[in-house]
Amino acid sequence: METLETLGKQIATTEDLQSIVRTMKSLSAVSIRQYEHAVSALREYSRTIELGLRVVLRETPLPGVEPEPPAGSNVAIVFGSDHGLCGRFNEQIGRFARTEMSKLGVSAGGRSFLTVGAHAASKLESMGEDIDERFFLPGSVSGLTATAHSVLLKVDEWQAARGMARVLLFHNARSAEAMASPVMRQLLPVDPAWLSDLAQRPWPSQVLPTFTMDSRALFSSLIREHLFVTIFRAGAESMASEHAARLASMQAAERNIQERLEEMTGAFRHRRQQAITEELLDIVAGFEILRTAEISGTES
Repeated sequence: METLETLGKQIATTEDLQSIVRTMKSLSAVSIRQYEHAVSALREYSRTIELGLRVVLRETPLPGVEPEPPAGSNVAIVFGSDHGLCGRFNEQIGRFARTEMSKLGVSAGGRSFLTVGAHAASKLESMGEDIDERFFLPGSVSGLTATAHSVLLKVDEWQAARGMARVLLFHNARSAEAMASPVMRQLLPVDPAWLSDLAQRPWPSQVLPTFTMDSRALFSSLIREHLFVTIFRAGAESMASEHAARLASMQAAERNIQERLEEMTGAFRHRRQQAITEELLDIVAGFEILRTAEISGTES
């Protein structure tokens, strides 16, 4: 049977753990709002890029767009997490990326993986995949800008060195059904149907803008900004989903800790009551012995 001292130490340790879990819950809740706000703020910038593309495409044909993916390797950019305590977050996105690549008919030898997040890389490696490039996640929203640029530069480097058939983005995002739902986006080649749709949309005002620089150079710059926005959004949505999954895990952990704490507190009170009862019985027994001894001495 555990002593009162042992139970007291266990209760104190569990209360410290409960405090840590509550702190992590608060940090995750704040982080979710920050990353969701970043995604929301990005919509206006994305809309501005689309308006620029519409201006270019109204006056020029679709430049540099191939109807079929060119020959080369297929690249999967997988966003995961650098930290644990978020359930099956990394395993889920890793399996989803492998499954979708297989559905596209991409063999193991014809695909390359670029991971953002140490845990995502570890999960993919445990599934038998080789990681060609890995990046760590930033600790804040502001750091996502540099991460998105680094990923885009690596894609440029691979495109120049060996050519690429497709570049696909895989990440988790929050949905009405789950904290982390896997999502796939095609980064390259740019979807011609999307560009064609942009070109055919009516202009939102009566004043049509124009431009003076070379149309292909402007188109290239706008597409690059579109790619940056897509990568940034994927990272922000992934990190919001990660913190949501961690928040759910911490809520479950807090419930378990509270239940365990109640059990230990009950056991502590029961053990203390037993100790008090034993002490009282010892006192009563000692008193009876002394009383019996006094009576025996008087009678003699």
